[in-house]
Amino acid sequence: MNDKKIKTRIAFIYSPCETLTKDYFFTISYHFFMTALKRHPEIDISYICVNNTFNVLDLKGKVDIILLFENRIHCVPKKLINIKKSGIPVIVRVGDLHMSKIYDTDGFHDEFNVSAYFGYQHSKNFYKYFPKNYNYDVVLYGLEPSLYKNLTPFSERISNKILNSGAVGNRKFFSKIINQIRNPENALYHYKLRTKCNELDYVDYTPTLQHEYIGDKYPLLLQKYMTSIAATTINYTTKYFEIPAAGCLSFMEVNDQNGADKLGFKDSENSIFINEQNYEKKFNEYLETSNDPKWATIAKSGHDHVMKNLTNDNAVESLLSLIKKIIS
Repeated sequence: MNDKKIKTRIAFIYSPCETLTKDYFFTISYHFFMTALKRHPEIDISYICVNNTFNVLDLKGKVDIILLFENRIHCVPKKLINIKKSGIPVIVRVGDLHMSKIYDTDGFHDEFNVSAYFGYQHSKNFYKYFPKNYNYDVVLYGLEPSLYKNLTPFSERISNKILNSGAVGNRKFFSKIINQIRNPENALYHYKLRTKCNELDYVDYTPTLQHEYIGDKYPLLLQKYMTSIAATTINYTTKYFEIPAAGCLSFMEVNDQNGADKLGFKDSENSIFINEQNYEKKFNEYLETSNDPKWATIAKSGHDHVMKNLTNDNAVESLLSLIKKIIS
């Protein structure tokens, strides 16, 4: 008897783009699509790089499903010829949800004959922007475990400052008014608490690009500090995985809309939950007792949680489950 498992055959069809290289300022997409998918023993993935168009009939009978990078024309061919005629299902990662207001994502859905979407955004937010009849699964991709080995010991890190990193909004009065009118989905809307944290003198802020710790080097920045802030108002991001993975005590914004309560973290056990009402109090509790070993224990628990449950390998398992539902 042959007990060898039949592999799921995936064709990842993409167009050349910097986002899918190690040279991009963040490498979460690169590692998921170009590294993690190849590791799974039950997946046989073909990488098909095309500039403009591709005739999908060439794949009929050779693959089980087509995977696309994003639900707009970014790292995606302009056209998949005969996509509907081929009968091959198509699954697509969703990018920033609010960009659906700018791009013709409904047109993309029809033209590329999409069977299902996936992303790390929680379902409630997805269906705020997309029709209820779209098939969507949460796939918590983005944390590449190979980048979080041989971490700097917690006791050897900066203890009297708290790291804050990523995009922030403009809190100037006129800028806020203009953005509310012209761009309601602005950075302040998405990162309200993260922005407010920068007003505190004990918070060290590192912007998104203006530093050396981009791409695969981001964990090195995190390891300089005992603590770091994961605060996104509307939807959790990969910082919620990356910060604890780097061994930091994670000050984590958990509110009624960002879905962070679905990630399995527990307040004061593997992270410290913050919101707009208590964040300064929580920060001061840490700063006044930074030598207390309980902080290292919480940080270690956070690291263990994400490395067990929230890595790219877990995400590939989730994606494979989605694929099997579609092709069964």
